[in-house]
Amino acid sequence: MKLRRRLVPYGLLAPGTIWLVLFFVVPMYFMGELALRSGTFTEGFTFSWEFSNFPDALDGRGELIARTFYYSIAATVLALLIAYPLAYAIAVKANPRWRLLLLFAVIAPFFTTYLIRTIAWKTILADASPLVDVLQFLTILPDDGRLLATPAAVIAGLTYTFIPFMILPIYASLERLDMSLIEAAKDLYASARQAFVRVTLPLTAPGIVAGVLLTFIPAFGDYINAQLLGSPNQFMIGNTIQSLYLSDRNYPEAAALSFLMMAAVLTIILVYIRSAGAGALMGDQEEAR
Repeated sequence: MKLRRRLVPYGLLAPGTIWLVLFFVVPMYFMGELALRSGTFTEGFTFSWEFSNFPDALDGRGELIARTFYYSIAATVLALLIAYPLAYAIAVKANPRWRLLLLFAVIAPFFTTYLIRTIAWKTILADASPLVDVLQFLTILPDDGRLLATPAAVIAGLTYTFIPFMILPIYASLERLDMSLIEAAKDLYASARQAFVRVTLPLTAPGIVAGVLLTFIPAFGDYINAQLLGSPNQFMIGNTIQSLYLSDRNYPEAAALSFLMMAAVLTIILVYIRSAGAGALMGDQEEAR
């Protein structure tokens, strides 16, 4: 009986562990092994510990990598600024009978193919679209200005695509918020702003941390928005990796670049969790209480 009880936690961990091994560890191994090969697509690739593939993958791509970080960070920040008030309105201010409908409106775009949604944005931002005409009429855009094939278009597309991943975890944190804590803060003569900053925001920080990670990671690896809403001047690192795999057939360099970008994102995530995440999950909650 005691042995069975001790084995229960490992049994619960087994499905997730098997999933991670099969669909993360194993693919990572093969990608790392491919990154160390040499040769050509026509002659074949042979494993030769070709570590030079890693510096070659980064050579001349500093601006592209910086642009990718800029676009993904900008989209994440913009999504947070939009998502938090929206999630707060749904979880706290909205009538409970309308919350499910409002949440459905948040996830409704997922019922349409990702590619179709991005093409729809391409139509909305096109030079002959009513939106451009209105912005030009209001002199926000010059007469020869455009929205499509600009950094703003790519960032807007990334924000729209991944904003539900920001809204849902924040909403979950707000829904579990104990409103009596806010009432207690106001009873202690805290203003609405002080109660939000000292109570609401710290207690919902775990949702913010999760939302930022769920938005930044796929935005960093995205290439569809840059492909359809931008031009070669707005391409991200995902576009280069796609081109190396499908057009140039340079599999080792593509794998090396993918490996390096994954390592960079993982490092940023670990630093972010240790700084913002740890305080959000532990210290800030204790401070708020």
